[in-house]
Amino acid sequence: MNILFFGTPLFARIILESLINDDYFKIIGLVTQIDKPFGRKMELKAPQTKEFLQSIKSNIPIYQPKNLNDLRFIYDLKPDIILVVAYGKIIPKEIINNFYCINIHGSILPKSRGASPIQDMILKNQNLIGTSIIKMSENLDSGDILGIRYMINKQLDIEYTTKILAQNSAKLIIKILKILDSIKPLPQIHVDSSYCKKIEKIDGLVMFDNANKIYLKYLAYKIWPNIYLKNGTKLFDIKINDIDSKNKEGEILAINKDSIIIGCKKGSLSIKILQDVGKNKVDSVSYLRGKRLKIGSLLID
Repeated sequence: MNILFFGTPLFARIILESLINDDYFKIIGLVTQIDKPFGRKMELKAPQTKEFLQSIKSNIPIYQPKNLNDLRFIYDLKPDIILVVAYGKIIPKEIINNFYCINIHGSILPKSRGASPIQDMILKNQNLIGTSIIKMSENLDSGDILGIRYMINKQLDIEYTTKILAQNSAKLIIKILKILDSIKPLPQIHVDSSYCKKIEKIDGLVMFDNANKIYLKYLAYKIWPNIYLKNGTKLFDIKINDIDSKNKEGEILAINKDSIIIGCKKGSLSIKILQDVGKNKVDSVSYLRGKRLKIGSLLID
């Protein structure tokens, strides 16, 4: 089976690797985003799917179009299946209408349609999370369902959750593609749909209002944009200390050997690492010492 693979980040890379390792499939091309500036030095960084193919010295052609206006290369490749996995751009209707296009989406559809489904599931703290495999239609994430894989939400961060969901999705898509002709796709229940937006830097801003909500943001935004206070200070390696106590927002409640306890309007948090804007990360106890803060002080005024 000849597959043209559209995908960009880690989630896509894991699935791409599984398909390459199965002799039933032939990946005839990778379509991914362009290399983009990254880090303080703004050096160009390749998408993870491209990096993976380069690391194994693959001869699979890599396409990085700035847009999908010119589709001749797709017609020339004659794919049996176009598989779209977190590509990052809208697939043109011409492709969807002229090829068998399948999408692996990082949520249990029809919930969390849109650009940040895994983060959305983490933020909502659902009992079950999972991924859906659909036959693509012209409307966003609305195609008929070929398969769904569920798992219990263990409140893991975005990196671990992404890896597990991708591994599960890889197993499922391999099964589906091998029996595709015998599968009858099921329509989504569109009235139950919900949507999630593209994540922006401002989404990482937190106030010390609700410990549980802050912790869920930390899990969801651990890769980017992280969570940070109104002065830009980032918080790392945090845990819920309790969820019910009532405290003054941002008050330092305790200083332990390797962490500090910060009060929230509801609940409290254990924080191990902080990072001021333009500075290196520092352990929380040293951070308080450097700021001359003590129990009863506010972490941020």
